[in-house]
Amino acid sequence: MKKQLHPGARWLFRLQIFWVIIFLTIFLGSIIIPLSINSSIKTGSNQFVKIIYGFILLFVLIAMLGEIWVRMAYNRWFYEFTETNLKQDRGVIWKTYSNVPYERIQNVDIRRGIIARILGFSSIFIQTAGYSVNARGINSSAEGYIPAVGVEEAERIRDFIIKKIAKKKTNQGL
Repeated sequence: MKKQLHPGARWLFRLQIFWVIIFLTIFLGSIIIPLSINSSIKTGSNQFVKIIYGFILLFVLIAMLGEIWVRMAYNRWFYEFTETNLKQDRGVIWKTYSNVPYERIQNVDIRRGIIARILGFSSIFIQTAGYSVNARGINSSAEGYIPAVGVEEAERIRDFIIKKIAKKKTNQGL
């Protein structure tokens, strides 16, 4: 059965997109606002106030689009543990479907940053043999990455995977 992320993941996604919002506001504002002010110059008008209002309006519009993106990303991130692997599907525009076979798993890490501790969730990093790509911009070599699950759920997931790994090793005679 597919499971969705912890509701606190929305705040994690918001923090990740915050810098994009700031960058877009400054970049687009520095291009669009001067053009719109120069085309509507009237004598005696306060250009500085127009620039400030323009940046505020642009920031609000981009932040609203960012919030829509966060909600769509949260509603489209699922994970499922089957008998043989971890299945993940995520993505808003470009969907990513990944499978992490239990037989390749080397280690399971549970991390709780300050935001995660405040909101009551954990991030799970599942390292596999031979995988070395960054997971969602986080400096890690985790093929399986679940950004936000409840604290108790994270412990259950780790125990479940550790049992699968131990079972694999006993079946191989190690």
